[in-house]
Amino acid sequence: MAALTFVLWLWWGPTPSWPRAVLNAVSVLVVACPCALGLATPMSITVALGRGARAGVLVRNAEAFQKLASVDTLAFDKTGTLTEGRPRLVDLQTEPGVSPDDALRWAASLERGSEHPLARAFLEAARAKALSLSEPADFQNVPGQGISGTVDGHRVEVGRGDPGPNAPLDRLSADLRIDGRRAARFFFEDPLRPNALAVVAALKSLGLRPLLLSGDAPAAVRALADRLGIAEARGGLSPEGKRDAVRELKAAGARVAMAGDGVNDAPALAEADAGLALGTGTDVAIQTADIVLLKGDLIGAVRAVRLARDTLTNIRQNLFFAFFYNLLGVAIAAGALYPLTGLFLSPMIAGAAMSLSSLSVIGNALRLAPKLP
Repeated sequence: MAALTFVLWLWWGPTPSWPRAVLNAVSVLVVACPCALGLATPMSITVALGRGARAGVLVRNAEAFQKLASVDTLAFDKTGTLTEGRPRLVDLQTEPGVSPDDALRWAASLERGSEHPLARAFLEAARAKALSLSEPADFQNVPGQGISGTVDGHRVEVGRGDPGPNAPLDRLSADLRIDGRRAARFFFEDPLRPNALAVVAALKSLGLRPLLLSGDAPAAVRALADRLGIAEARGGLSPEGKRDAVRELKAAGARVAMAGDGVNDAPALAEADAGLALGTGTDVAIQTADIVLLKGDLIGAVRAVRLARDTLTNIRQNLFFAFFYNLLGVAIAAGALYPLTGLFLSPMIAGAAMSLSSLSVIGNALRLAPKLP
């Protein structure tokens, strides 16, 4: 454009034509400097990451953050995500010949090596009864299935249990096995997060489809989904099952975000277009996720989606400003106003206009702020 401007003014400009041809060509070069175009996206992303961090949304992967703007499905884990993740033991059923205190002591001794939310409930219940615990040996943890080890010379296993037909649907259960035989069944309650209903409602208002993926019993998962107004829920899933569920949704054309907090959620968090982990969750989940919701505040998921969408809109606005300034500035610098007004754009004014285009992009990016629910 600068070369073309020089040639045209050299041929058809006022006499002497070459000084005006040189000045106009330089003005075109100056005003067309693509600083604003280069700033359009990184300025918006940088401002959004800082504003998000202040609002409790820590973004580790900017690409996934941009993908979050276009997700249409948000899959939740159940325990520790939609619920508080602090289950408490409310009931205990033992087999003949096994005392409740012995069953709790066996289970709590084994749970000393586990990071599962239920482990805390076992240990708190044992502490409340002042039970003396043993140190487990040969500890093994199979995510989504349970734990096993040796306690006082006996093989002890604690794993997923069938709550039975008469148990309340909203209770979690776990079975205790001693040397291969079931010795007891434990029942737990995990309170719903106070803002879970508001979060699900807010996500629906944003046009997202909420989905519940959990390793808990399908009946308990379905009961919780009904309380929250979530139409789709899958229970009894292993960590790989959650990952496969996310993969199926993506294969069907959905753009999926996954929110979780535990080791069992890590494969699904990695598979999703955008993974969101609660900051109070396990290290594995936090390291795997693209976005961390600090302080375990689930409302941060709504803030993250809104901020991601606002950021994408802001990027488009910046690109428009940059292209608009460049197109308009190049035309004026080339002399488009001369036939009508007799005015030219000097290189000095062109430099100021170029700077103003960059300032407009920066100023527009600074308007970004997470909208609090």
